[in-house]
Amino acid sequence: EVIDSPLTRRDPSVKLVLLFVVSLAVSFVLDPATAAVLWILAMIAVLVGARMPLGALIRGQWPFALFGLGIFVVNTLSRPGEVLWQAGWLRVTVEGLEVGGALALRALTIGVLALGFLVSTAPVPPLTSARDVLRLPPTVAYAVLAGYRMLQDLPREWDLLRAAHAVRDPGDGPVRLRVRTAPSVVFGLLVVSIRRAERIAQSLETRGLGLRPRTTWHPARVTSADAMLAAGTLAAVAGVVALSVRLGWWTGPG
Repeated sequence: EVIDSPLTRRDPSVKLVLLFVVSLAVSFVLDPATAAVLWILAMIAVLVGARMPLGALIRGQWPFALFGLGIFVVNTLSRPGEVLWQAGWLRVTVEGLEVGGALALRALTIGVLALGFLVSTAPVPPLTSARDVLRLPPTVAYAVLAGYRMLQDLPREWDLLRAAHAVRDPGDGPVRLRVRTAPSVVFGLLVVSIRRAERIAQSLETRGLGLRPRTTWHPARVTSADAMLAAGTLAAVAGVVALSVRLGWWTGPG
C-alpha cells in the first residue's frame, strides 16, 4: 500500500532515473566506509521521504541482506591479499573483508532505494509519466499497464481454480492442492490468462490505442520540486564521494 509522503508526490520517472544514476554511482564504490555512509543516508531518506515504518524497511531488506552476505563470504574467502586468518584451505584476507563489506553494503543501498521507490509509487503513475516525461510510446505504456494488471489478478485466479478443483476432489480435510490436480490448475490458469489477454487487446483496440494525437486526463509534468529532489540527491552522493576522497577512504575499481 502506497503511503502519502513527500516522495509519493514526486514524478515517478524522475525517481526511476535517480535510482538508476545513484545505483550506477554506487557500483564504483569499493571501500566499506563510503558504502556504509551511503547506505545510512539512503535509510534516512526512505524513512523520512517515503514515511516507511522502520520495521517494514528492515524486513524488506532481508533478501538484499542475504544476497550481500553471500557476496561478503565469497570475497572474504576467495579474494587474494594480505592473509588475516588461515586454517587449511580456508583463508581470510584484509582485501577480501574490505571489498566484500563494500559490495554487501552496495547491495543494501540499492535495495533500500528500490524499496523507497516501490512504497512511494502507485502502479499507474509510472506508466503515465514514462509516456509523458520519458516519451515512451503509448502502445508500449498501456501494454505494460495491462500486463501489470493481469499479474495482480493471477493470485486470485489461482485461488479460485484451486478451490474449484478441491470441490471435485473426493478427499476429506482442508483444501489443498494435490499433485494429480496441479497440472490441471496450471493449465486452467494459462487458459484464463490467454482469454483475458485477448479481451484486453480487443478493449485497447476499441478505444483507439495507437491513434494520434491523444489527450491525457492527468498529464505528468516535471515540477520544480522534482528538480530540487534530483539536485539534492545528486549533491548528497557527490558530497559523500568528495568527503571520502578527502579523508582517504575512497577505493574504486582497480
